[in-house]
Amino acid sequence: MDITMRTVIDTDIDRIDGATPATDIVPVNGIALTRLLQLVSPALPIGAFAYSQGLEQAVASGWVTDEASAAEWLLGLLNHGMGTLDLPVLERLIDAWRTDNRQRVDAWSAWLAACRPTRETRAEERQLGAALARALTAIGVRESEGWEAHAHVTHAAMFALAAARYTIPTSAALAGYAFAWAEATTSAAVRLVPLGQSAGQRLLALAGDEIPDVVEKARSLADDELASTAPGQAIASALHEALYSRLFRS
Repeated sequence: MDITMRTVIDTDIDRIDGATPATDIVPVNGIALTRLLQLVSPALPIGAFAYSQGLEQAVASGWVTDEASAAEWLLGLLNHGMGTLDLPVLERLIDAWRTDNRQRVDAWSAWLAACRPTRETRAEERQLGAALARALTAIGVRESEGWEAHAHVTHAAMFALAAARYTIPTSAALAGYAFAWAEATTSAAVRLVPLGQSAGQRLLALAGDEIPDVVEKARSLADDELASTAPGQAIASALHEALYSRLFRS
């Protein structure tokens, strides 16, 4: 039986420049849905579990100490980083891949990499992007070949390529990307704070409740509105590079 869900997808690239979006209601059919689930699965061999994005330092510094403060960290980054930088750039990358505009792909991927404020987060972006490029090549996405050695490869650029080639609607792709990030962050919190599994599920539920609105807002932002306003994460990431004892990569 075909599995479908309905979502709104923009079909006019001009909306990126502030034009009124033209939208169609399109299904996420069986193949597109299962490909999206594969892309956001923790089993995808890209190593996202190895990074804490500053959370390990935040715990070590006493900024995150329990479920409530972990929720503040998670939702703060969702609304002031993921939703205002990563997701809007991901949308632009999907549009660029759909129109085979390699120049725009390169430009937005390089711009996103430049927005990472620390050596640690830049290394994470490159390593996840290169790993996803290799994974996509292994399952037959030919355009990912060679991207593992690209100077400005990013996770978002490779995720966008897969979303475009598997005809995953933009809103669904953005929601999946955000949820995968929230899941990885929650997993890190469960191990670091530490939190119980039930607390972890409550955190994921909180993120899941907010992700649809975050995606909608992300798709409304103009180019000059894109930014991450999470200085605490940047400080934590910079300090983490010199943390004496670490569970997560730096």
